[in-house]
Amino acid sequence: MAKNAFDELQERGFIQQVTDLEQVKQLLGRESTTFYVGIDPTADSLHVGHLMAIMGMAHMQRCGHRPIAIVGGGTAMVGDPSGKTEMRKMLTRDQIVANSAKIKMQLGRYLDFANGKALLIDNYDWLGGLNYIEFLRDIGRHFSVNRMLTFETYKRRMETGLSFLEFNYQLLQAYDFYMLFKREKCRLQMGGDDQWANILAGADLIRRIENQDAFGITFPLITTASGAKMGKTEKGALWLDAEKTTPYDYFQYWINIDDRDVVRFLFYFTFLPAAEIKAIEKMDGAQLNLAKTVLAFEATRITHGEEQAKQALAAAAAAFGSRPIPADLLPSSTIPRQMQAVDANIPGRDISRGDLQKQLKLVEVMSEVGLTSSKGEARRLIRQGGVTVNEQRVDDEELVLTEELVIDGKIMLRLGKKRYFQLLVS
Repeated sequence: MAKNAFDELQERGFIQQVTDLEQVKQLLGRESTTFYVGIDPTADSLHVGHLMAIMGMAHMQRCGHRPIAIVGGGTAMVGDPSGKTEMRKMLTRDQIVANSAKIKMQLGRYLDFANGKALLIDNYDWLGGLNYIEFLRDIGRHFSVNRMLTFETYKRRMETGLSFLEFNYQLLQAYDFYMLFKREKCRLQMGGDDQWANILAGADLIRRIENQDAFGITFPLITTASGAKMGKTEKGALWLDAEKTTPYDYFQYWINIDDRDVVRFLFYFTFLPAAEIKAIEKMDGAQLNLAKTVLAFEATRITHGEEQAKQALAAAAAAFGSRPIPADLLPSSTIPRQMQAVDANIPGRDISRGDLQKQLKLVEVMSEVGLTSSKGEARRLIRQGGVTVNEQRVDDEELVLTEELVIDGKIMLRLGKKRYFQLLVS
């Protein structure tokens, strides 16, 4: 076993509630555990709002546990009232089947399904043929209506109207957990914090029928630092389907997030090591903007593949100027290597390491390569704060370029916001 998955999730901020802290930590620390997350196929694509659960599953698998992704072909025909103020739109079975097929393909980008390392199961397999009378007798008798009405989900819906159809949802989801326990020895359910009541119901049903312990973990429901719902844009939801949200738009969403969200989202939505992410917690300004580029690249690479991430990065560089990423900013990211290809479109000049040993002044270089009309103009731009070297603003008019400034074989100069020039050091 690798690192305890609970510690990994907790360090990255994934844990909101847990049914039994010590037992769950022991369960995830001593053995490979089968767990599940349910996704109702109410649309033909997942969106960023699903990513918390998906990435949680991926981290669990990387720590040695086996995920089951339940595509709720059965429960989607009822509709989960959790977190909703009104009844969900009813879908036909054909719509649900079509949606499920696309969602299964998307989940394959995040989870390894080879050789049974993860499972995809449609709960219609057991819900579709249920005998209602037998279900009420064998399962319904274990549920207290009085207790169900104490849960916040149902209390909110009582104010606007709760259908008997939706009231059955908790029984069906609890039955899912029970069936997975029986069929796959599934001991743990995970989901968003709005699923807490449903998770408790499933664990309780297993205890009542099988006299065995089962457990639950919930993830926090994510909003941005500004209070907006995660993944909401002017164009609507941020979909994981490239035909509904292009990889470029997906990339731009992450690169334009609030500064306060950068570290948190690096923890949530990339696989970069926690220790590296913690190292940038005190960064601001230009360095934080570089970290956003890493976040955008990594998030796009995971969702759409490395080639699409490269293309989105190149398009962003062409439109807004390249952002050279120091290799030690987040060293596990692949972006420093990719930036070299992007920088190929930026004008530059070859210089030798011998040149850097001759007290080469920045103002002289700027004038010589035509970035400024004279050394005097170069000095004025430096005084005005309009010159950066490797994305660090220069305030010394006498700055000498040295080998210590060489990153990935070059020194990157920038005037203003968009005018770049690279010195290629050989």
